[in-house]
Amino acid sequence: MSNAELPWQAGAPGGVDPSAPLAERLRPRTLDEVIGQPQLLGPGKPLRTAFASGRPHSMILWGPPGTGKTTLARLMADAFDAQFIAISAVLGGVKDIREAVEQAQVAQGLGRRTIVFVDEVHRFNKAQQDAFLPHVESGLFTFIGATTENPSFEVNSALLSRATVHVLKPLDETELSLLLERGRALLSAPALTDGARSRLIAYADGDARRLLNTYENVARMAEGRPSEGGGPPMAIDEAFLEQSLGEQLRRYDKGGDQFYDTISALHKSVRGSDPDAALYWLVRMLDGGVDPRYVVRRLVRMASEDIGLADPRALRLTLDAAETYERLGSPEGELALAEAVVYLAVAPKSNAVYKAYKAVRAFVRQDGSRPVPLHLRNAPTTLMKQLDHGKGYRYAHDEAGGFAAGERYLPDGVDQRFYEPVPRGLEIKIGERLAQLRQLNEGSGPTSRATPGPG
Repeated sequence: MSNAELPWQAGAPGGVDPSAPLAERLRPRTLDEVIGQPQLLGPGKPLRTAFASGRPHSMILWGPPGTGKTTLARLMADAFDAQFIAISAVLGGVKDIREAVEQAQVAQGLGRRTIVFVDEVHRFNKAQQDAFLPHVESGLFTFIGATTENPSFEVNSALLSRATVHVLKPLDETELSLLLERGRALLSAPALTDGARSRLIAYADGDARRLLNTYENVARMAEGRPSEGGGPPMAIDEAFLEQSLGEQLRRYDKGGDQFYDTISALHKSVRGSDPDAALYWLVRMLDGGVDPRYVVRRLVRMASEDIGLADPRALRLTLDAAETYERLGSPEGELALAEAVVYLAVAPKSNAVYKAYKAVRAFVRQDGSRPVPLHLRNAPTTLMKQLDHGKGYRYAHDEAGGFAAGERYLPDGVDQRFYEPVPRGLEIKIGERLAQLRQLNEGSGPTSRATPGPG
């Protein structure tokens, strides 16, 4: 049985070993017992509808650890009375895939469905992922992959096109608090003070497995403590957590800040050109146990969103820092991330491309599908040329200065200007160049279509 995800349930069902880990004893047996993921499991939501339909579909469950990916796959197998085959992409290979196919064929012969669950599916290479395709297409089994990585980058497009991606979110404070209370009731453990509860929930950082494993360890340590005057066991407070977990808790304690508040502080410090604050928040995140690869992804976003073309070197330097970290790991590679953070903070800022991209997306979303102007269309065949595809296209390299003044490249009726460079960094030069080109366009008058060049 895969242990990639540990679920939660109000009480230990019959047949569950009482010595099993708390998270296993809290495993849901029905969909209604699952805590969290209302965007998928609420009334009318995708997975709730799939369960109700009686028709399982292939899917990718994408979300951080401890959010219930394996749990949902198992519940789906139970709901459809399907054979459940779990494969770990970390430990498995082609042999495991072949055995899963053989088991599915036997089950099919008996009139039973099969669900093949692949944990950490992004760890399989292209050939291994492709091995599932013919069997998914034939309906031999329903494929469910679980991943903590963006499937757009880590899952083959062919497999991705045959599966629906469902995004799971970290559990929020309310959900984790409910889970913690269920665990306390099951263990008959001492009560938690409000401060201790908050510290444990902050430590879990949305991960149900981390919360349950940590709480179970703390509850066991609390069992041997003497009570005061023969009364009820002493409550578990922050001091006891510090004593029990020590450095482990400190590193994951965010001082009351929520995880996304901290990354927001880092992003805003970079945007605000404060290298000292940016370094502080970076170290807070690393010291808090955040995966440095997550920090890298956010730094790349900052380089694109907040620095942009004011200093294009920022993006390349950030990607170099990411590669350096991959080569060196922690703690040596963290210095490269610090260099990137400082560079991003002191670099000139521009969100002009970011704003232009958002504006174009908004425009395209609400606009119709305008046809490509004839002179811009591809014309690889005689028929297309007869239909005037590419006719009159002006080849910029044959024009003075390599610029076809007055030529139009937007669809007819679209005259908006989306990109406006800011007067900072390299975009000063870009703005001057754009102003020059626009002046040439305005002074060109009506254009006459020349003989088409290569295109």
